[in-house]
Amino acid sequence: MKNLREKLKIPENALQAINDFLLDEDNPIINDLLKIIEKYGGVDEVNKKAEEANKLDTILKKLTNKKPEYIKDLEWLIKQRDEFAFISIPEYREKILGNDVYKFEFDDSFAVTLELSACQYFPFLIDVAKDAIENQKLMPGRIIRVRKMKEQEEDGDLLAMTAAMQIIGATYVETLDTKGTAPGPDGLPVNVHLGGPDTITGYFGGVGQPNDFALKWVDEYLYYYTNYGVKQVLNVNPGTVLLGYFIYKLGINNEFKISVFMGNDNPYSSLWTLLTGRLFAREDGTSPLIGYNLSNAVNNETMELSAYIRRKFDFEDVVRLEHHITETWKSIVRQPYDRRDELIELGKKVKNISAKHEGGNIDVEKTRDYPTDILDYFRDKQEIVDAGDWEALKINHRDRYNAINTTADLLTKNGISIIAAQKLHHRD
Repeated sequence: MKNLREKLKIPENALQAINDFLLDEDNPIINDLLKIIEKYGGVDEVNKKAEEANKLDTILKKLTNKKPEYIKDLEWLIKQRDEFAFISIPEYREKILGNDVYKFEFDDSFAVTLELSACQYFPFLIDVAKDAIENQKLMPGRIIRVRKMKEQEEDGDLLAMTAAMQIIGATYVETLDTKGTAPGPDGLPVNVHLGGPDTITGYFGGVGQPNDFALKWVDEYLYYYTNYGVKQVLNVNPGTVLLGYFIYKLGINNEFKISVFMGNDNPYSSLWTLLTGRLFAREDGTSPLIGYNLSNAVNNETMELSAYIRRKFDFEDVVRLEHHITETWKSIVRQPYDRRDELIELGKKVKNISAKHEGGNIDVEKTRDYPTDILDYFRDKQEIVDAGDWEALKINHRDRYNAINTTADLLTKNGISIIAAQKLHHRD
């Protein structure tokens, strides 16, 4: 067996061939990438612009010109945060457990991040923030956004949400327009064979960013990074994952999350993903891969083996394993879908994971006239308003937020730490 295992060793000449390929000055694959970076002024200039764009004062100044009415909501959010209007984690534990709180020793090294997907519109965030104060609930520690970038750039939501994430202390992810849905940010179809979300099954063949769209994804990323400080984006294609590794290795301080749409559904796909991340990590061991969302189909064994691989590559503190606990009622999984029992077992064994909530609680969803639907992510805001669905989607978002709090309650009752919005709930 030992002799057989030795055959898997990567020979030095294979590694040399990879390096020779990457460092070849005539290599068009790498040269085309470097041209895009130079378009934005080079690595140092990109990071400098992004740092400035991400300052709260810079964001608020832009928002004053773009959507001044949102400033009032953000000022309210800051005031509520600074006046400790939101329940703290110790207070929350006492609320849930009462006197039994002293029976548990919460280990924060195994804390589960409360993740909401997706928060599409800034008013929806303010809606649940008000409810969190009134009913002493928790705001998520991580928020995923799948709204069209150009649309939210125009109406001010991008700026408002970027500011709000800093104010509440939540990590967040944006989804670039250069993905499988048509059209892309330049108005051209990303893939002529896909008609939009109605042909979404085409994504699972890895055709979401064909031909030159991988480079367009980098271009679009650098635009939002340098102009809005958007640091972390969704990644749905093997080519753009590799490019994300490349630009980080080159010095750009980008981050990305691998989407469930990548379909990583077994330990060997995790090995492939994390192995490549290890190869192109910086010398300090860091990687731009911050979130790794496996398929909805994975079981706890696959999650634990993925965590084993992650630990062996020294990525345990770098790469968060993200796991769907609830899903939209329509258009993505067979219902009922509720992974809380598995999460309780996982949360006791695996560090740095998040509990992702894409849908509401099952007992609520099945009663809704308009339950959550993944295809709503791909609709224009104006079409939603014109169709009379705005309030329904607002209720859907409230249902996701309530599902997060159901999970938070269950984790707390099982003595497992949670990570909510850091600046609202995790205070001395």
